[in-house]
Amino acid sequence: MAITGLIMAMPAIFAFYCAWVVAMLLRPFFVFVLACLLWNAPFTLLKLRMVADTFLYMFLCKDKKYKKPSDRGAFLSSLPSSSKKTIVFVRHGESCWNDTFNAGERKKLDFIKGFIPGLIKSLYYEAYLALAGKVDSWFYDSPLSYYGISQIDALARYLSKSAASSAEQEVFDLLNGAPSCPKTSVLVSSNLRRALSTVCIGFRSRLASNPSEKIVVHPSLQEISRNPDTLSITPPGHQVNASWIEKDALPQIQPILTDRVDMNHHVGNKALSSNGGLRMSSFCTFAFSRPEDCLICGGHSLWFRSFFQAYLPEGSTHTGKKKKIVNGGTVMFDLYKVQNGGGWEYVVDEKSIKVVYGGF
Repeated sequence: MAITGLIMAMPAIFAFYCAWVVAMLLRPFFVFVLACLLWNAPFTLLKLRMVADTFLYMFLCKDKKYKKPSDRGAFLSSLPSSSKKTIVFVRHGESCWNDTFNAGERKKLDFIKGFIPGLIKSLYYEAYLALAGKVDSWFYDSPLSYYGISQIDALARYLSKSAASSAEQEVFDLLNGAPSCPKTSVLVSSNLRRALSTVCIGFRSRLASNPSEKIVVHPSLQEISRNPDTLSITPPGHQVNASWIEKDALPQIQPILTDRVDMNHHVGNKALSSNGGLRMSSFCTFAFSRPEDCLICGGHSLWFRSFFQAYLPEGSTHTGKKKKIVNGGTVMFDLYKVQNGGGWEYVVDEKSIKVVYGGF
């Protein structure tokens, strides 16, 4: 009986000793992790706040719950006598979040097969950044990926090429801030890192040619979503820090982020009481408060699509109301400010929409 009992107990004894060995082996690892977190206590607290914000916005954010403006078609007859701004939308390059969760240019089967390895990779980087005490994240305010940087580098090279026609030359002169251009313009960006980096990289020639020019960060352009990649990591009153990827691939970008970016409008993250409709309306007000003829805006796909849905007439079937601008895509159009009683309405002229690069 004793031998039988011993044999029956062997699996439990074996499991106990296996667990004991694993615990002994993992103990130094857990001690190391705890030591890193305590050593970088301020950054650990920041990471915990980021995690808390992630869940807070996921469950309480009402970014997509807003009343759409009335039909813009009613104001089309007033456009010829209304004030106008030229707006250029420049979608950011692929982000680390996109790399993990979106198929992008990959075939769906390839994306599905690579999803789990990609997720493990992203979690590894997130853990490394936390333990190293870096104010950075793969997911939160997700930065440009290496591929995203290459996409915007292609945009920069396109804007630097020789124009194929006089019409294209006019567009290039406007986007490059050429002294000969009759229209004045300003570079604007969302307060999210990937959008700002897109403007820094895509318009590097312009910034180099105009050393006193600054990129204006405006919070109204913050992406419309509850996901953590749409939350700003940069505190109010601070300049944006380059991500670990940018420090590796583009060490020259930090001086631009430090010295060439106007953060006066940046008040931190979007409020829980905010929504996409309020921010789009705020952007329109901001656009017409600027003295420049044109605003070149680095921003996000859902925000841009929502803007076309809100400010194009209901009868418009333009593809911009259904499809996202591609990564690095650049689209320009005219935005009108129309008086309506005692207030103002804003209308996108569908006929003015022009794809400069990439498209939808």
